[in-house]
Amino acid sequence: MPKLLSLRPLLLIDAATCAVMGLALDLGAAPLAALTGLPAPLLLYAGLGLLPIALFMALVAWRPHPAAVRLAVTGNAAWAAASLVLLVSGWVAPTTLGVAFVVAQALAVAGLAMLEHAALKTARPQAA
Repeated sequence: MPKLLSLRPLLLIDAATCAVMGLALDLGAAPLAALTGLPAPLLLYAGLGLLPIALFMALVAWRPHPAAVRLAVTGNAAWAAASLVLLVSGWVAPTTLGVAFVVAQALAVAGLAMLEHAALKTARPQAA
């Protein structure tokens, strides 16, 4: 079985990707909206929301407490699920590129959640 990344590097990757995506969505909301068919305010506010999440992930990486890691994993899972719900809800009318963008980022976030969950299980005793 391949060795997974440990918890701290995964959380730092999560923090970095949140920060980069947040800045990209904030600074490029209008052009991204034109390409993806997603509303510019949705992209802008999603990006603004990602910035404090990035800070939270960095803080959790610095001192990974199991409850905080579980919150990060749950938040990632909720983000991925909400992204997919957005596509099937009819609230937005994305282009094909927009659908691909939403699905790709949802899969990436869900993948991080799964890796972080697995790393958390290996980082602490199995008593719980």
